[in-house]
Amino acid sequence: MPNNVYVNRTLNLKKIKYIGLDMDHTLIRYKTENFEKLAHSVMLNKLVNNLGYPKSILDLTFEFNRSIKGLVIDKNTGNLLKVSRFGGIKQSYHGLKPIDYYKRKKIFADTFIDLGDNNFDTIDTNFSISFANLFAQLVELKDTTEFQTLPEYNQIAIDINQALDRAHQDGSLKDVVRENLEDYIIRDEKIVQLLEKFIKHGKKIFILTNSEFPYSKLLLDYAINPFLKDHDSWADLFEFTITGSKKPRFFYDNLRFMKIDPETGNMTNVKSKLTPGIYQGGSANLFTSDLNLDPGHILYIGDHIYGDIVRLKKDCAWRTGFIFEELEDEVKNNKLSESINKEIEDLMAKKIPLETKIDNLISDGIENDHKNHKDEINKLLDQVQEIDKLISPLISKIQKLYNPYWGEIMRTGIEESYFAYQVERFADIYMADINDFFSQSPRSYFRSKRRLLAHDE
Repeated sequence: MPNNVYVNRTLNLKKIKYIGLDMDHTLIRYKTENFEKLAHSVMLNKLVNNLGYPKSILDLTFEFNRSIKGLVIDKNTGNLLKVSRFGGIKQSYHGLKPIDYYKRKKIFADTFIDLGDNNFDTIDTNFSISFANLFAQLVELKDTTEFQTLPEYNQIAIDINQALDRAHQDGSLKDVVRENLEDYIIRDEKIVQLLEKFIKHGKKIFILTNSEFPYSKLLLDYAINPFLKDHDSWADLFEFTITGSKKPRFFYDNLRFMKIDPETGNMTNVKSKLTPGIYQGGSANLFTSDLNLDPGHILYIGDHIYGDIVRLKKDCAWRTGFIFEELEDEVKNNKLSESINKEIEDLMAKKIPLETKIDNLISDGIENDHKNHKDEINKLLDQVQEIDKLISPLISKIQKLYNPYWGEIMRTGIEESYFAYQVERFADIYMADINDFFSQSPRSYFRSKRRLLAHDE
């Protein structure tokens, strides 16, 4: 781990010629809680004004910690699920109420989640936090007598999604951001200086974003231009700026590029090979072939685990970097929990031999039915129970370090979460902040560590 850049697959920056950046939540950082609170409010208003939901839902308040990245929404049942890397359901809420262990085992039994099923949505990005919050709140209301007339859970999810789409399309969200940039957007002089340093080393940097040109220009004018030293504007800083890219479709389709006139915003068809400039649409295939690049010479960094990382890795051979802003707190809390985990490990080291003795005594009784070990077994069970009483508060103590409802993002119990599995499988490198990457030397060699297998000591 060189300076907070975590490595899944070895990456030699000397071989990288082009570095692509998503804009929202990657190059341009948001004050996430403020933005998601705004999104929550806008969606509520659209549900009431456009879709006939009762006005009383406008009293719902936004609670940022109610959801985390990596959760799965079961639209049919109204449940929010935390899933392990193997697809097993390890934690769940119905609306705002936790489903306890025994009830969860009864409901889901040996159910494994298939994220290819359209009945499931995933919380893949910060822009989905308000969606998950509002879905949980409306499910909670739906289950009360007063709000039984609300649509079925599945329709609630569809309606919220429609409200969020409209909010992005009609300017309801972005107009507020435009008028109050300092409340929603973080300015960062350091990243601009670091970008210019990389360019001095011959790296070509481009933006690839789903945001349309007017909004992209607004944010780049605000967050990049004031801090430039070697360039006149962001349009000179970035070799290419590709807006309205329709990711993840950009990575697997063959849509044509449109050239954008930065003065007027007017677009024209591109009939020749790409040259540096500002564009809309296009595809990874065209970009790679027009620039005569080996796909392995392009590194793309984004914050959407599916739209930026998973589909890219599946559909083309660019290298991948993942931005995960919650990682900083996750790592800090991991360090705080080390001593508690050691206590649990020590207690488990005492508990496991006792359980083994119990199993052996039961087996002996079965195989030699004249033997009766009841008293000894009960004594051992009492010892196991005493150890469990010591372990339980330690587990609760660890959970309190993380999200109060869901705990760690990257783990669920001792297993990796499905979100962590996606990061490990599809992101070559990952980090909390884009500064973590650009603070490295442009000639860095990110080396992955030898991974322990189950049979390794």
